[in-house]
Amino acid sequence: MEYKCCALLTTALILVMLVNCNALQCARGARCCAEGDAVPRVPPECASCHVLKAKRCCVEGAITDYFQINQFEKMFSNHDPLEVESHANMAFWDYQSFITASAYFQPYGFGTTYINRKFTGTKEVAAFLAHVATKTSCVYNVTTKEPSASSLCHYKKTNSNSYYCDEQYKNTYPCTSGIAYYSRGALPIYWNYNYGEAGKELDVDLLNHPEYIEQNATLAFQVAIWRWMMPIKEHQPSAHEVIIDYWKPNKNDTLGKRVSGFGSTMNILYGDLVCGQGDNESMNNIIAHYLYYLDLMGVNQEEIGPNEVLSCAKQVVFNPSSSSSP
Repeated sequence: MEYKCCALLTTALILVMLVNCNALQCARGARCCAEGDAVPRVPPECASCHVLKAKRCCVEGAITDYFQINQFEKMFSNHDPLEVESHANMAFWDYQSFITASAYFQPYGFGTTYINRKFTGTKEVAAFLAHVATKTSCVYNVTTKEPSASSLCHYKKTNSNSYYCDEQYKNTYPCTSGIAYYSRGALPIYWNYNYGEAGKELDVDLLNHPEYIEQNATLAFQVAIWRWMMPIKEHQPSAHEVIIDYWKPNKNDTLGKRVSGFGSTMNILYGDLVCGQGDNESMNNIIAHYLYYLDLMGVNQEEIGPNEVLSCAKQVVFNPSSSSSP
């Protein structure tokens, strides 16, 4: 098989942007290098982005090569049971919406990455959808044999009096009067700056029209994958980078028991709401979905890794809730 090599790039800050460098824009520029090249070429406009060179990253194929509609339907056998009556589209969440959304990010490695010639896409899609399932579930405590039975139900959560408008970003991403930037999407985002940054990347005016996410399942998945692919703060990995084992922990990460793997995706996405709390129901629920999806996709148990890779129970969180926003 012929491999296409790429440079994976992280920005100095994405969700709260402090540098004028978008990770996906950088990835667009650093396309391919010859098989014999030692270091992938990086375009001048991405000079402020950090390029991790410890591992060889290659992108090949498409998610549809290994993930089919019958697998999606097994994962989400009871999707859309609660909110569809008030929605014009009676089947809001569907396989094709996910595939269309993921196609935008596949050239940047989502579900299509090889690390040192080992394919990581299957594990990444299973991990991403495990998070989606638990964040859109109609039932908090999942006790069924199939963890996904009540997932892909919600596409928004309005049970909050907060508008999630941070005036600190009024010059960059000013809040629209009367608009609430509450949780929306398959992997929900909050706050005006997140809506603004996601909309900028996807070329959609989410700052003035966040309701677009509620009306378009493809966009709801795109925003979720955007959140998955983007690091939250400077010198921190994205969920994408840790699940494909591209991220290289430093000394502080090692001391904090942070390693590449599924556990760190929970750390990045939820912080101390789930991680660093020992064994807890929320964490175990997410892990249960992940293991179930891996099984459906034919991934061998030995590929999952030890418990310290799978769990974040003992990890020091990247962003304590007292110093970060959801």
